[in-house]
Amino acid sequence: MKVLKHNFNLPFNIIRCSHVEYGVKDLDASRKFYVDTLGLIETERTSDALYLRCLEEQQHHSYILRKTKESCVVAVGFKVAFEKDLDALKKHLDHKNIKTEWVEKYAEDRTLKVTTPQGFILEFYARMKKVAHKLREYKSYQGMHPQRFDHFNIFTPNAQETYEFFVNELGFRLTEYTTTEKGEMWAAWMHRKGNVHDMALTNGDGPRLHHSAIWVPTALNIIHLLDVMATSGFVDNIERGPGRHGVSNAFFLYILDPDGHRIEIYTCDYLTVDPDLEPLGWDLENPQRQTLWGAPAPRSWFENGSSFINTPIKEAKMEARPIIAN
Repeated sequence: MKVLKHNFNLPFNIIRCSHVEYGVKDLDASRKFYVDTLGLIETERTSDALYLRCLEEQQHHSYILRKTKESCVVAVGFKVAFEKDLDALKKHLDHKNIKTEWVEKYAEDRTLKVTTPQGFILEFYARMKKVAHKLREYKSYQGMHPQRFDHFNIFTPNAQETYEFFVNELGFRLTEYTTTEKGEMWAAWMHRKGNVHDMALTNGDGPRLHHSAIWVPTALNIIHLLDVMATSGFVDNIERGPGRHGVSNAFFLYILDPDGHRIEIYTCDYLTVDPDLEPLGWDLENPQRQTLWGAPAPRSWFENGSSFINTPIKEAKMEARPIIAN
């Protein structure tokens, strides 16, 4: 594998990951899960979509749940600093012959849709409709007390190629990575906002979304959510955890929404703002990489993911696989 130097010289500034748009089959069932159980704030409901946000967020949405015939991922979203960054990003990617187009998105100003060479659908915007945050409105703290959207994790059939795209073309910085015994890149965690990751990638059939993640204040919020799910009809939606990752140091829980989209509830990672931060490497054979402590991940966690809309799935090139619990 090849660890790249950070690219600090791109002519645009991607601030952070921002939101995800899921295709769901039943908006009422999704609302019961995301709002009534997890505690997300319903900003707005239209005829075909729910727009949700977390407690400290001032943007109109960090989750869009759009009614579709089949469960899917419509796009994952990122915020750039200024309007001019959208133009610079489009010019940069057009020069690389990467597919871009302007699209209309509700509650957002100009939005640039990018389809990466690996087939991932990314959307970039600078300005979204502002709403009042609920940070000090403690009566709104329900479910797990969701504070903010944190990151994505994707399955890719070519981890090295996908990693190089996000570093070279979008300016992401590597914080941690996993390699096989042959020295191949198997997974990578990359950031823009200064924590462990805005985007992680894992070897696997793709392009697919492994999970989106929500940051909560403490591990006790995760424990409380488990109690809530167990007593509100969602105990079978608990897939993995709680536990602690070696990678990222995060205390975690993985749950599945009514359409099978995976959500990580996440806390206790660390700061990565220093420009000379050294990435941390892990061996794929090290079991503490994925589970510092806690029950091993089930097979579903390695194999199941959400497909991007109208996007064919390619088989992973790499044969190496981590140890999977029976």
